[in-house]
Amino acid sequence: MTSLVTPQLLDYDFGSRVKAFSTMRKGGYSEGLFGAFNINCYCGDEEAAIRKNRAALCNLLGIREDCLFMPHQVHETVITAIDAPFLKLSDAEQQEQLEGVDALMTNETGVCIGVSTADCIPVLLYDPEHHAACAIHAGWRGTVKRIVEKAVARMRDTYGTHPSHLMAQIGPGISLDSFEVGDEVYDTFLQAGFHMPAISRRERKWHIDLPACNRLQLLDMGVAEHHIRDAHICTYRRCDDFFSARRLGVRSGRIFTAIFLS
Repeated sequence: MTSLVTPQLLDYDFGSRVKAFSTMRKGGYSEGLFGAFNINCYCGDEEAAIRKNRAALCNLLGIREDCLFMPHQVHETVITAIDAPFLKLSDAEQQEQLEGVDALMTNETGVCIGVSTADCIPVLLYDPEHHAACAIHAGWRGTVKRIVEKAVARMRDTYGTHPSHLMAQIGPGISLDSFEVGDEVYDTFLQAGFHMPAISRRERKWHIDLPACNRLQLLDMGVAEHHIRDAHICTYRRCDDFFSARRLGVRSGRIFTAIFLS
């Protein structure tokens, strides 16, 4: 298949056997606040545009469309493995397994797993020793519930991953400067045991540093500091390039941050 458009990607370097990226807004078929590239079918975009965007991305990656997986996220901490038994399920059964899931992991080659965000923090993990990966959706609710810690533990238990060998990438998301929250959100982090001076700042309201929260979770789980990379892209400030629900509204497109093992 030859696509008429080419999705624009922000690429991450995990080595020659891995393709990792976040999609940008350019290079797609969606229009208006969904424009131009969006493959999330839960945010109100036109089905036809989503199908064409998805096909264009798979064409760029050189994979079949049934090898691209994105869950229906609900800001919880369920992690689903895309493994050999999962791949044998019917399309309907696979979709059922992807409901209410906020992280995917795999050690299967030839499949692309990813999560959808628009201000929330996407985190990719790669274990080069066991050639296994995880894509995590960490909004503030998932962050406060420590989904990144749970994902590292799940990879350790499933694949034998040594956290010190993990490589991590924090993708585009809302920054400390832009993430203004109410007292109730601040109190939720405080009650969950976070060291607030390290992750928050008081201005007119509280601001919370979600990338720092997730980085600290990685460090607490034993991921080496020099193995943690951050895109340092604020979606709120760069909403022309990356979707931001706070700037554009919830009925807008979503970034797809994904990892593909070859």
